[in-house]
Amino acid sequence: MEIDIVPADVKLPIERAFTLSIVIKSFKGRKDVEVHLFRPEWDPAEAQLYDWNALFGDLLVPDLEVSLESCRRVVLESFTKQERDQLVDYLKERYKDRLAAIRSCCLNFPIPLGLVALSELSEGKDAGFVNFDKVPNYSLPFPVRGFFDLSQHKPLIEGPE
Repeated sequence: MEIDIVPADVKLPIERAFTLSIVIKSFKGRKDVEVHLFRPEWDPAEAQLYDWNALFGDLLVPDLEVSLESCRRVVLESFTKQERDQLVDYLKERYKDRLAAIRSCCLNFPIPLGLVALSELSEGKDAGFVNFDKVPNYSLPFPVRGFFDLSQHKPLIEGPE
């Protein structure tokens, strides 16, 4: 299993700044499926701790209608370094034979306005969520979900062309 944890190359403005994704070797008939992990809930008081104006940057796309709540969720769904490390250790142990990779990096601050939070993405024919915290014997003190899009990945068995 490849583990790629990219450290922050600058001083981060807040602790909650780490993203995490995994690559599942085989998932729902597809191979090497990337799943983007996030925190689906948090203490509402945490949102009051941050100077949001200092954390946000320019518009991602000019003239884009922006939901500040969605932009805040991008931060609130991310992990602290301690949570990231706990999650990486849990994934390495629990899913060691099923994962091809675990990857983590920091959010880029200031966060461009217009990003959409993972929890706000829609489920569909090929896209959905994994509720890791609903799996029996889940042992982390915080819930974790993952978003995947199967349309981005090759089938396990290629059909005739």
